[in-house]
Amino acid sequence: MTQTIPPFSDLSFPRPDEASLKARYADISSLLDRGQREEALKAFDAVRREYESWASHVHLQFSRNTQDETAKTDRDYADRLSPVATDHEVIIKKRLLADPDRAGLEALLTPHVVHLWEADTTTFDPRISTDLEEEARLTGEYTALLASAKIAFDGKVLNLSGLVPYLQGADRDVRHAAEQARWAFFEEHGEELDTLYGRLVELRDRMAKTLGFENYIGLGYRRMRRTDYGPEQVASFREKVLSSVTPLVQSLLERRRLKMGWDKVWAWDEALIDLQGNPEPAGDHDLLVARAEGMFRALDPKGEMGDFYVQMRDLGYLDLKNRDNKAGGGFCTSFPTIGSPYIFANFNGTHNDIGVFTHEMGHAFQNWKSRDQDWVDQLWPTMEAAEIHSMGLEFLTWPQIDTLVEDGARDRYRRMHLIDALSFFPYGVCVDHFQHEVYANPQMKAAERHETWARLEKMYMPWRDWGDLAYPAKGGRWQAQLHIYRLPFYYIDYALAQCCALQLWLRSRMNREATFETYRKLCSEGGSKPFSQLVADAGLVSPFEEDALAEVVHEAEQELGI
Repeated sequence: MTQTIPPFSDLSFPRPDEASLKARYADISSLLDRGQREEALKAFDAVRREYESWASHVHLQFSRNTQDETAKTDRDYADRLSPVATDHEVIIKKRLLADPDRAGLEALLTPHVVHLWEADTTTFDPRISTDLEEEARLTGEYTALLASAKIAFDGKVLNLSGLVPYLQGADRDVRHAAEQARWAFFEEHGEELDTLYGRLVELRDRMAKTLGFENYIGLGYRRMRRTDYGPEQVASFREKVLSSVTPLVQSLLERRRLKMGWDKVWAWDEALIDLQGNPEPAGDHDLLVARAEGMFRALDPKGEMGDFYVQMRDLGYLDLKNRDNKAGGGFCTSFPTIGSPYIFANFNGTHNDIGVFTHEMGHAFQNWKSRDQDWVDQLWPTMEAAEIHSMGLEFLTWPQIDTLVEDGARDRYRRMHLIDALSFFPYGVCVDHFQHEVYANPQMKAAERHETWARLEKMYMPWRDWGDLAYPAKGGRWQAQLHIYRLPFYYIDYALAQCCALQLWLRSRMNREATFETYRKLCSEGGSKPFSQLVADAGLVSPFEEDALAEVVHEAEQELGI
């Protein structure tokens, strides 16, 4: 693959300001005044790509070190400028959408992009600019608070990511102690976390009502750019999980209990999936990064994924090591003006390193494959479609996964991965249901939100028993889920995508090369179509279809010998 992007360390994007944005958008308006719609669209796309590249770089640098003063200052500046940029953007979108030549606009943009813009224009008004800035500030506080965790354990001082190996370890007492340490941190900061979330819910509800929505649910779906389904379909999917997957996971846990000889399954037992101890990575960060090249080359006979991975690795577009003051979690971002994605993660020495690596590589490969789409709106699909690429790659790497797994543990890893994927469904829909209830009842007090979580947790995960861990037992588990604070309603996406990813897994067992070609094509389409159409074009069954979960659950049961 010919090098087409600069090293990450060389990246530098012009810093926009209110005056420069005003001037750029004035030029776009002038083109429209002269009837030069196509030229205006190209100029509009260019300024958005430039702005998004700069903003992505700013927020990435903050995530890389949440205590760096320059990074914090730059993030605060970007958060203040964001509503200004959005205002300019929405004005242009509204003007273009008002053109009576709708067919001509759709011919230039595609109907899907036009529908996305119709959703976008309902999510912003200058009257909510202050609230948007405050929302960004509060979510930044949450990120920094969790990144600041310094937990004394096993003679070390660990952050939340560093504690994970102990939460999954083979020693039951150590797992229990690690959970105690983890939840002690959240209990210590519980009041602050409750206040942060309460303020976020209040301002999101206020924004929704200012924009004419009954509550934030409608606005939240529009902000997620969901154009082809709504809360009713999502509620129906949650019911399918409750009826078909929850009983399966409960059965799997009961089998584990019997084989382990436990009196019961406590919450701190759930993460230990393998009876011999969860398979570990073959080695440390450096070994995994080196070996991944061979895995991706074997996976893709055309060599495209292997070449792409080497480009990312050698040019510095990977940040996978856990360290102090680094934001938690993992994500993939991109810089549209140079056409390159960037993978951010926190390796901690557990099987999660393999999962997050393959997951984020799926996002990155999709963004790379769709980098030549005509419009910036098409570079990424909506999030539930995007998660098919990531979760799908987790399964498509099964034939070569022994490259990254400790010696002799390939089959154990696969089994653990499948059980983990199934076990995610009940938790994923619980997070989604919780958010629907919170935003439908924004007047809830902190204690009521905890009670709501505890009730839903018991419904979707009836086996869960927190024992003497008082804070999560009263309903505090949700505070550790960053999406709930930072990205409202972005969580059901994982469950919907998992349904599709499992279908790719089934197909790959019958014809691996053909399934990878289907996957490659899906990645190439990027965000050119809505979720339902992307799924249909890939020959997959929509998660909203009646039998979508039934088939994958049945096949998983066969694979697991249940």
